[in-house]
Amino acid sequence: MRADTPRASSTASSAESRGSAGRGRPRAALMWLAQIITGRATRPRPDYPRTVSVAFEGSASTRLGRFFGPAADEHPGLSGFSLLSHGREAFIVRLALADMAERSLDMQYYVWDGDTTGRIIVDHVIKAANRGVRVRLLVDDPFYKSSDSVKAALDAHPNVEICLFNPLTNRRWSALDFIVDFGRVNRRMHNKLMVADNAAAIVGGRNIGDIYYGVNTIANFRDLDVLAVGPVVRDLSGVFDRFWNSPSTVPIAAIVDRAHGAADLDAILIRLREEIAAADYPYPIDQDLDQLVAQGTELRDNLVWAQGRIIADDPQTVGRGKESDEVVAFIRGRVAELKEELLVESPYFVLPAMAQATVKALHERNVRVRVLTNSLASNDMLPAHSGYAKTRRRLLENGIELYELRPDTDAFRPGWSLRSRRSSAALHTKAMAFDRKAVFIGSFNLDPRSAVINTEAGLYIESPELAEKLTDYMATGVVPANSYRVLLDPNGAIVWETAKDGQTMRYRDEPETGFRRRLFAELLKLLPIDSQL
Repeated sequence: MRADTPRASSTASSAESRGSAGRGRPRAALMWLAQIITGRATRPRPDYPRTVSVAFEGSASTRLGRFFGPAADEHPGLSGFSLLSHGREAFIVRLALADMAERSLDMQYYVWDGDTTGRIIVDHVIKAANRGVRVRLLVDDPFYKSSDSVKAALDAHPNVEICLFNPLTNRRWSALDFIVDFGRVNRRMHNKLMVADNAAAIVGGRNIGDIYYGVNTIANFRDLDVLAVGPVVRDLSGVFDRFWNSPSTVPIAAIVDRAHGAADLDAILIRLREEIAAADYPYPIDQDLDQLVAQGTELRDNLVWAQGRIIADDPQTVGRGKESDEVVAFIRGRVAELKEELLVESPYFVLPAMAQATVKALHERNVRVRVLTNSLASNDMLPAHSGYAKTRRRLLENGIELYELRPDTDAFRPGWSLRSRRSSAALHTKAMAFDRKAVFIGSFNLDPRSAVINTEAGLYIESPELAEKLTDYMATGVVPANSYRVLLDPNGAIVWETAKDGQTMRYRDEPETGFRRRLFAELLKLLPIDSQL
């Protein structure tokens, strides 16, 4: 399973990465050595022309603008929102936005897998570009060095621009970058955003890949997005523009070692469509516009209209070596205002001492705090689980209600394809509900990496109606058939409770895990890596 966040084991700080001139000489020597080892080091060309661009105005005249416009006119000053909790729906809505777009598609993702889901969405994006739609695609870098030539070939389309955020300078021996330039390359763009015609957008936890949409045969994520229309979309486009025009964003053509042209694009598209045709994908991928509009009408008519705003980190902090803390500062302030209840889903839950104290203070104010996170059996990142496990007892003592996802749950499979019936489940949702009056849904994990290292973004929406919908969604995660309730027994020992076949089951070790996995997780607790988790 691909981890959603790279978890570095080094504890080098950004201050060290900036170093003095004296410390710069050994780094330069290492870079020289890297070039000797690889024969050459492909580096972004600083003289490559960069074109500043921004979102198109006039979205009301587009097909999407006309589709959502009348409903928006009935709710002046408000934006419309819908939770996308099922993988099938989240996938088809993305295709619908690509297929209905007339002027622009802006897509910003941390992970874009080259599997069937990734190929299908690329195909629809290229078809949009063929219709004259301007496509701007911004992806984070470390996972995809081997596909530089594919991205460059797609970028050869006259209506497509592809850029990498904060790219590694050495495209062959990337580990050397993490040695000589850790303070920079450790900072990643974790955002997930799609905007069509500046009229409709999707924000949330899902990247692009089979595992996020319930079609992987081995493992799939419980995940959540929000479809947004109305005034907030212009703000989302503004966030995309800030990242797109950031000095940390580099065109793929400035990275590859040769220019790519029409022949490269044609070859890639032929291969892409052959692979899609051979895949027997379980969701519809060739609906015409009339079908899309008919399906979208119910979605539009059930939008929740409310005040919403985007909370996003500043991409400039990456280049300046500063912490990206806008999102965490907002959450900290909002939590301080709580009166009754905080509900959380987060795949990684590693709270520093100050946040643990906040949990205790909330409990003392009779504010309920309930959290669903991954169990050791469902977690795709053992270091993150070990960091969480070190805090588990203190959190329980401080009054938190703690649940961990079971990997064998059946509750989420109705939103997955039939081919994924026997796959295991893992949690990827990143959501919070405040006093059942407001919600925050986006890319933010409750861990130090999201708080101070990576850039993050999410939608804050003030709506009791949407909060109730999110609360209902969250309730499915914590029922005994889907999760383990983590408790302290009368002797102070940690126990896990769940239900199977109508019977209550109790575990004194991490459930559904073998000795070696538990041992490895325990050994990881000894490493001083909490700040990187």
